[in-house]
Amino acid sequence: MDTKQKAGFRAAEFIEDGMRVGLGTGTTAYWLVERLGERVREGLRVRCVPTSRRTEEQARGLGIPLVTLGEAGGLDLAVDGADEIGPGLVLVKGGGGALLREKLVASAARRFVVIADKSKCVEVLGRFPLPVEVVPFGWELTARRVADAARVEPVRRLDAGGEPFVTDNGNYIVDCHCGAIEDPARLERELKSLTGVVESGLFVGIAHLAVVAADDKDVEIIEP
Repeated sequence: MDTKQKAGFRAAEFIEDGMRVGLGTGTTAYWLVERLGERVREGLRVRCVPTSRRTEEQARGLGIPLVTLGEAGGLDLAVDGADEIGPGLVLVKGGGGALLREKLVASAARRFVVIADKSKCVEVLGRFPLPVEVVPFGWELTARRVADAARVEPVRRLDAGGEPFVTDNGNYIVDCHCGAIEDPARLERELKSLTGVVESGLFVGIAHLAVVAADDKDVEIIEP
């Protein structure tokens, strides 16, 4: 069992009968959903909100009951991966392009659990490019505003075919190679204040717990 599978399986143990659960997106969240599918077949009763079409397709294929976020009316738990985990469980997310739905789901949960392998833990955020979701209309102007706030030149993300990457919400993503992000809360506020910016990949003050796995150790539970 690799580290991502180990973290995903361990986090599935936090899900209890009758819960409304947010399901994350990405290579580690994939294993959470796989294990949850097993538990549902064993009789666990849940209602789940996926954060992307990819996760929705996986969950449906496993027979996991799904509802919309509006139908759920709030969540007991959300579990998702991260591209970086910094001190205090401040996160960079959005490498898979689902950052807006991920933040909506995480913010709607009474408890948000992050799952990752040990390589995602850093002393200072910024090694991974910071995704910023922007509306397509006038995106070039928005990107210049993002450049001023982040003090780097953002790059519009492309898909595997070389075309502009489009999120499940119909928006673009610009990636910012920021280097060390010394004040994530300030940068998040500045980015969110810009007209044309839908959401940033900075998750500040949202995570309650992290489940982190390493090759040579048991799973570690980290709190802020």
